[in-house]
Amino acid sequence: MRFTGLALAAAIGLATVLPAVAAEDAAEKLTLREISAYLNGLGTARSDFTQINDDGTISTGRFYLKRPGKVRFEYDPPEEILVVANGATVGVVDGKSNAGTQAYPLNQTPLKIILARKVDLTRERMVTAHASDGTSTRITAQDPENPDYGNIELVFTGDPVELRQWVINDGGGSRTTVILGALEEVDRLDAELFEIPGLPDAAPADR
Repeated sequence: MRFTGLALAAAIGLATVLPAVAAEDAAEKLTLREISAYLNGLGTARSDFTQINDDGTISTGRFYLKRPGKVRFEYDPPEEILVVANGATVGVVDGKSNAGTQAYPLNQTPLKIILARKVDLTRERMVTAHASDGTSTRITAQDPENPDYGNIELVFTGDPVELRQWVINDGGGSRTTVILGALEEVDRLDAELFEIPGLPDAAPADR
């Protein structure tokens, strides 16, 4: 299994079918400062998710977020996949594989853009696309210093601002789409959720 397919299961922004709105009710395009402020204010949250994989198959599961740096994706059966970012490393555990836990530096994935301690989408060359369809705002962001790491497409609705989905496009042309359910902000999540099984040396960087 390739890391960018099922593993970076947090990644591709399929065009979610949002309710049509009349022209006079069309939502204004969210600014990059508004989106940055929203992400910086998003601390600890959870949600169900639906993932559309690069091969067209669909997976579901639960998503846990603890900014900065930490995220967990638990997949429903028949998948036996767990993806955890602990602040420095992204670990991928595939129960159907004998390869053991696969580890990747978080700072070499597009996920680092939204997991950063301070998100600033106004940085030069970070956002390469910024548009609104009257219902949602979509941006495409990349690491300005390392565009070869791929990019992440983020879709937000407004009033109040809410992250609805994202798409990760890797450097090899793969796309993975994750559509979030209602994002529930919570006071805390157990630290154990962000520990990577089978990788004891990958200590969380920001517990």
